[in-house]
Amino acid sequence: MHNIRIGIIGVGNCASSLVQGINYYRHKDSENAIGLMHWDIGGYKPHDIEVVSAFDIDKRKVGKDVAKAIFAEPNCTTIFYKDVPKIGATVWMGKILDGFAEHMKDYDDRYTFVLADEPEPDTGEVVRVLKESGTEILLNYLPVGSEEATRFYAECALEAGVAFVNNMPVFIASEPFWAKRFKDKNIPIIGDDIKAQLGATITHRILTNLFKKRGVKLERTYQLNTGGNTDFLNMLNRSRLLSKKESKTEAVQSVAAKRMDDENIHIGPSDYVAWQKDNKVCFIRMEGKLFGDVPMNLELRLSVEDSPNSAGVVIDAIRCGKLALDRSDGGILYGPSAYFMKHPPRQYTDDEAYRMTEAFINGTWERKPDEMLDYRRWQRQQAVAEG
Repeated sequence: MHNIRIGIIGVGNCASSLVQGINYYRHKDSENAIGLMHWDIGGYKPHDIEVVSAFDIDKRKVGKDVAKAIFAEPNCTTIFYKDVPKIGATVWMGKILDGFAEHMKDYDDRYTFVLADEPEPDTGEVVRVLKESGTEILLNYLPVGSEEATRFYAECALEAGVAFVNNMPVFIASEPFWAKRFKDKNIPIIGDDIKAQLGATITHRILTNLFKKRGVKLERTYQLNTGGNTDFLNMLNRSRLLSKKESKTEAVQSVAAKRMDDENIHIGPSDYVAWQKDNKVCFIRMEGKLFGDVPMNLELRLSVEDSPNSAGVVIDAIRCGKLALDRSDGGILYGPSAYFMKHPPRQYTDDEAYRMTEAFINGTWERKPDEMLDYRRWQRQQAVAEG
């Protein structure tokens, strides 16, 4: 067995936490590995992951070793492992497209994007970097709203023949057109939109499922989130939030006993508070009816460091992607997508998704014959729409 060679698109806070974590757990063992869902997946440990390629558009990161770039501004996440050794992978200039919000150009000295004075790569150049570096799995960490840029890199992954883990709410794995292309090339894909280890969405889902199991009618709910990292600053541009809001909302709607009307559910980023930095504060309110139609309500405040909260999940997603490569098992990984992501191709309860993922890891999961029904249904809808 050799290291799992990964590429990173967007060397921001999430990438920083991931790279720090890979090195942090290098000095741990299974008994002292706090914060991981799995120490061993198919023989692969967290420290068996190796960054071999990376792309960004910020001058403060492009051209630098990944070990240095992860600590460059505007990154502001917690540094829990500062002694990351030189990796030997240089950050390449990425494709800009819609990969940043215009208002971030002139926001302030720290959070202004300082675009690198480098020519943007075309598909062929990105594919060349992926192949020459030996990248096996490509991680998408682009900002919310990067629709065109995400599709560009998904295309590069297909051409380079590397697995794709889509951590952002641009629908690739859950879009039948893209899912079929990965299936046809037998390339694994996990997506879309990473679900934090213990964040706002997973907590909201668990509570919603609890209401259903305990016979409580959920009538209204909201989830409000504030943070001070570049992700929240980026999302001040509300036009970039369409897929994000859909992803987070559907993650909760899918486990409710009955689908709520749009006016009774509000889930999404709420505001940017600079001094919070990478700390995310979530407020959840749920209103319902108990036995005898007696009203009740629940309010919860959750405070977490945003980027480390996703890194442990991504470490598992990477290793599941590697297992699929080892097994020549391409296309959507349904169990890992449902367990690790907010907007998978198919929503399952978290208990079901957990069991599916464990079965996938253990090699006992068998693909169902109808897993491409979503694609065929989409084809029929397209045919009807086109008359």
